[in-house]
Amino acid sequence: MPINLIALRTSIITLLLFLSSIAVFGQSSNLQVVAMPGDGIYTLLRRHGLNPSEHLQKFVEMNKERFGKDNGLIAGKEYTLPEGATAAESNAVASDNTRVATEVSKTRSDVSATPAKVAARVLEMPLFGEKYSRVELKSSKLQGAVYYLSSGHGGPDPGAVGKYGNHDLAEDEYAYDVTIRLARVLMEHGATVYMIVQDPENGIRDEGILKMDRNEVVYPNKRIPLNHSARLRQRTEAVNSLYLKHKGAYQRMLAIHVDSRSESQNIDVFFYHHENSKDGEQLAKNIHQTFTNKYRRYQPNRDYSGNVTQRSSLYVIKYSHPPTVFIELGNIRNVKDQRRFVIPDNRQALANWIYEGLLSDYTPQ
Repeated sequence: MPINLIALRTSIITLLLFLSSIAVFGQSSNLQVVAMPGDGIYTLLRRHGLNPSEHLQKFVEMNKERFGKDNGLIAGKEYTLPEGATAAESNAVASDNTRVATEVSKTRSDVSATPAKVAARVLEMPLFGEKYSRVELKSSKLQGAVYYLSSGHGGPDPGAVGKYGNHDLAEDEYAYDVTIRLARVLMEHGATVYMIVQDPENGIRDEGILKMDRNEVVYPNKRIPLNHSARLRQRTEAVNSLYLKHKGAYQRMLAIHVDSRSESQNIDVFFYHHENSKDGEQLAKNIHQTFTNKYRRYQPNRDYSGNVTQRSSLYVIKYSHPPTVFIELGNIRNVKDQRRFVIPDNRQALANWIYEGLLSDYTPQ
């Protein structure tokens, strides 16, 4: 059968045009993605490598006819992402939405910006230790909230030290354990969390006596200096640099410490804020109210004496850009207060109660 050269040439040209159109389309088209159950705009953008503060407005403009009530995403519906998005597995959770830290050395302590991809709504966070590294995302109640958590002292400075039998109790170890437990709870409910002080060797610990060490570093992986002023400046600068990155978001800073007073003085958890920070004051009052309610429920036969006061002279309160609350968990030298620290369930209760106070304060931006 003779070959129809004209028809063949026409077919070849058509095929080339088709392939060319595919190439052009692949280069210029925006990524189309499907919203998963529980997704919000922030979660969707972060999953695909986009910073909400930079791309939120563009995303809303591109998808203005596709939202549900109150501009909510509709599970199963397809959305167009702005340029710069990267493909992501549908069962992967946004790493940036639940960040603990970035740029840490590639060792067991590596808690890079990309947690291991596991089952949907579960994150693998090595900083929390082997037992607690799997973090289930239970809700999106704190989606859009950014928290900076800084436990007191660390590195060459153990902070206050109390005697418990034959053991020494170091402030930095117990403040850190409460802080990292709080970080985990916040992440379970969708918050973006930065641990400013980090211990690459010790995650969440369930021992009563926490061994003293000097392993702590400051975000992203800086050695903690011996000089007191340099230490405070280092962690405050870390918070402030991150604050600029999340401009426009709801951001709060917590500095968590353990006090040291006379052995006879039993004290309840109390809070400091800057005198000119209405948001900081409100945050402190909300956490304080949660503790008041908890004591009424669980210890009705005693009054809760913790209070909220101004302490603008404290370095981290004075110089941190986000609204800041400084928390003192108790007196590490008092026998009654020591039970608050050496019993792991009590440390978890402290973290849970602080979380509830933070949740009551949160207003999505």
